[in-house]
Amino acid sequence: MGDRIRDRRLRRGWSIRHAASRAGVSHATWSRIERGLQAADNRFMLSDLAAALECSPADLAGTAVPAGDREAAAAHHAVYRIRQALVDLDLSAPARSVETAADVGLSTPPPLAELARTVASSVLRNLGHPADAWLGAERCRDAADATRDPVLQGYAAYARAGAANACGSFERGYTLAERAVDALRPHAARPGGAEMIGSLQLICAYASRGRRRPDDSRAWCAEAAALARQTGETTTLGLYFGPTNVDIWRIGIEADGDDPGRAARLAQDTDPARLPVGFRQVFYYSDTARALARLRGRDREAVRFLLTAERVAPQHVHTSPLVQETARALLDRSRRVAGGTELRAFCERLQIG
Repeated sequence: MGDRIRDRRLRRGWSIRHAASRAGVSHATWSRIERGLQAADNRFMLSDLAAALECSPADLAGTAVPAGDREAAAAHHAVYRIRQALVDLDLSAPARSVETAADVGLSTPPPLAELARTVASSVLRNLGHPADAWLGAERCRDAADATRDPVLQGYAAYARAGAANACGSFERGYTLAERAVDALRPHAARPGGAEMIGSLQLICAYASRGRRRPDDSRAWCAEAAALARQTGETTTLGLYFGPTNVDIWRIGIEADGDDPGRAARLAQDTDPARLPVGFRQVFYYSDTARALARLRGRDREAVRFLLTAERVAPQHVHTSPLVQETARALLDRSRRVAGGTELRAFCERLQIG
């Protein structure tokens, strides 16, 4: 990632001091990131660097896939077909051919179609294609508006806000989520209403941290936590809103903030096994690993969490640029001390030399 950052800066003809001033970071920090001496594994800092270089975070992160990971490679190869299905979709047409979008469920009637589009948007976002994720979220909104169901409309706003955040547009993501919370509050008693409000509050918390408003972020997290105590653990719309998921969101947000120790402390009191789905558990382990890697003397724990994340969801770990940056930083440090066999094997699987 440091190489991509340096390449874009040099193509602009900018000095490190000029680029760093645009990003709001010190020139020493920018220099360390370019030289690979500091991991660029912080989502919010990565967004600042991308904004300074007038590109998207995905442009800097890349979407490298280890050659041996066939399932991850297949997922990336399917992006084109998903994109085409989303572009070809026309809700105003009287009928749709099932073949066009069957693989992502885009030909099913609402609310299943709305759910499928949200899943498609989430998959595209996690694969490092935020612009395509936005397209999926827009289609999600079209389907939700056709149902006139306020909960599904909130779900569509959740998808759009998540895609906006992935593009580094935290102001847009926050506005979309905050408006959706206000619109959904009168319908909180509807099935799924409370869970959808809580999920949108978590999006607001994440976007607030991206807007450099940590106090607002923690206030939104507190609101979501209070609501989660009322709902308990849920499976509504595949969001799994509840106390455990709120804590996993908080760990991720704090891991990218200025206090990784807070994320590590939260992780100690969180049991990811309460969630039956690996896609949320993997964030618990990978985000905690990123936090631990930034704390003195916690490298061995960080490696253990990375290995657990890989067992839970190898495709996510193998394609995550943030995990790769953390692993690279840990590997560099391990070369200065004895040991590190497991870490070196892990880095080989990620093709990190």
